[in-house]
Amino acid sequence: MDSIDAIMRAAPVIPVLVLDDVARAVSVARALVAGGLPVIEVTLRTPAAPEIIKEMKSVPGALVGAGTVLNARQLDLALRAGAEFIVSPGLTEELSGAAVRSGIPFLPGTANSGDIMRGLDLGLRHFKFFPAVASGGVPALSALASVFRDVHFCPTGGITEKTAQAWLAMDPVLCVGGTWLVPNAVPDEVAIEAAARRAALLGHGKS
Repeated sequence: MDSIDAIMRAAPVIPVLVLDDVARAVSVARALVAGGLPVIEVTLRTPAAPEIIKEMKSVPGALVGAGTVLNARQLDLALRAGAEFIVSPGLTEELSGAAVRSGIPFLPGTANSGDIMRGLDLGLRHFKFFPAVASGGVPALSALASVFRDVHFCPTGGITEKTAQAWLAMDPVLCVGGTWLVPNAVPDEVAIEAAARRAALLGHGKS
């Protein structure tokens, strides 16, 4: 997949992972893919994240990106690890410019009109709405979406398995970021696959 639009449409939920155990990378990715969630975001919040990205990419069907990318230096780190897309919590001129120049599918975080307008000036049309719940939830995103009609979103932050459907019911929302799928504790691959199967059915039938 060579566009962020295609990546966002691949499944209704993108698992957002904070992992520090490289040995479990492959089994976690296999469980997510088997459950129907091929797109995986590995956040750069642990020293092991770049190696985890490399390991997860070996799993057939997995499309692995780097999240919590904060600057151009981390963008370079993610690219060298083989990340297939980039997610950031915010939108800065330095990072956004570097990401656009690199050509990698890029999903910057936005929480207000100014952020979205700056992204539009860079030619971006797809954004992470973050932190989704703390930024006003569904009502806040509905208000933003009514102004920016050609923009699509991936709300992330505070969304749960129970609340995801309300976000996915919104037309401009192509997917949500899910932190609930892989707990920070020792991952249980059977439980992860089961959770992924449930998540893959959310928003079922949405084009």
